[in-house]
Amino acid sequence: MFVFVLNCGSSSFKYQLLDMSNELRVAVGLVERIGMADSVLTYEPANGQTIKEVAAIGDHQLAIKKVLAKLIDPDVGVIKSLADIGAIGHRVVHGAEKFSASVLVNEAVLAALRENIPLAPLHNPANITGIEAMMSAMPGIPNVGVFDTAFHATMPAESYIYAVPYEWYEKHHVRRYGFHGTSHRFVSERAAELLGIAKDDFNCITCHMGNGSSFTAVRGGKSYDTSMGMTPLEGLVMGTRCGDIDAGIPGFLAANFNMSFADIDNALNKKSGLLGISGVSSDMRDIDAAARAGNVRAQLAVDVLRHRALKYIGAYALELGRVDAIVFTGGMGENNVDFRGSVVERLGLLGIKLDVAANAVRGKEVVISTADSPIKVLVVPTNEELVIARDTKAIVGA
Repeated sequence: MFVFVLNCGSSSFKYQLLDMSNELRVAVGLVERIGMADSVLTYEPANGQTIKEVAAIGDHQLAIKKVLAKLIDPDVGVIKSLADIGAIGHRVVHGAEKFSASVLVNEAVLAALRENIPLAPLHNPANITGIEAMMSAMPGIPNVGVFDTAFHATMPAESYIYAVPYEWYEKHHVRRYGFHGTSHRFVSERAAELLGIAKDDFNCITCHMGNGSSFTAVRGGKSYDTSMGMTPLEGLVMGTRCGDIDAGIPGFLAANFNMSFADIDNALNKKSGLLGISGVSSDMRDIDAAARAGNVRAQLAVDVLRHRALKYIGAYALELGRVDAIVFTGGMGENNVDFRGSVVERLGLLGIKLDVAANAVRGKEVVISTADSPIKVLVVPTNEELVIARDTKAIVGA
């Protein structure tokens, strides 16, 4: 069975085709700048050369048709017919409290996703667009929604309730939901497997660090607490997002400096974080280079991020009571050797010792703590697409 996995944005989407008989990826790519004259389609078949085409692609439906045509192209295709695709799996950002697990998409599900748009106005509309485009391009083929928020549906009330008027939760669904759930689920399960610990008895702290970052306390294989909140703005310092700040700051800016809510919201989401502190970039690679060159604000951005990371790890260690492992993943977590090492070196209070030689790797599964560390520290590259494909196969098969 082949599963087509789609991660759809407002003007772009990433895709993969996986052969679920062996869970191998047979094609991968993305389409960017949809709706513009210089749209870019990238297609990379397994064991083949990357193909990149630049031409106008008017909408998502046309973009998907072009990708599907590549998959069955006599020269560069990887399957004989679109009939070989048994199902489509979709990354959906927000399931709210309606969806605590992946689901087969029907009209009722689509209606519920539309109801959730106020909770994820930048993401859910694009996810819905992708689902509808696939339904049009491949009628009759089942579509499955896999939710970023679903893994965190196991959080207890003390983790997800905010200390605001309770009717805000009852009437307006104001609560912590958490994100990156598919990634946290994959790496926590894989870490348990690598360490030979039963998933249901595994406690860990998963550290998904990229342009968007979140940490999760996993108790008994389930999400117990997570750093992102009702929106992806809360939590760690991120590329352009502020993370945790005093809730009174927006009101202070509005009252004293005539800033509109839209301006403040835009600044907190797109001009803050590592970019806001450093003034250099939202990319940690650029910030590291600037810090090494003596840029004080760049070094401050690194220091603030490390401080926030340590704060969450310490808090989650206390919440869990027993920690079997700390797991790094995401672009920065998997590849930024120096930053990752600088965090682990500060965890001596937990008995953790860094294996400097083991840590000097990028993008590979590895234990980077010493053999005598009571809490193991691992790097586990995430694979959200595989989780989506597995859930899709399971649901369609059922």
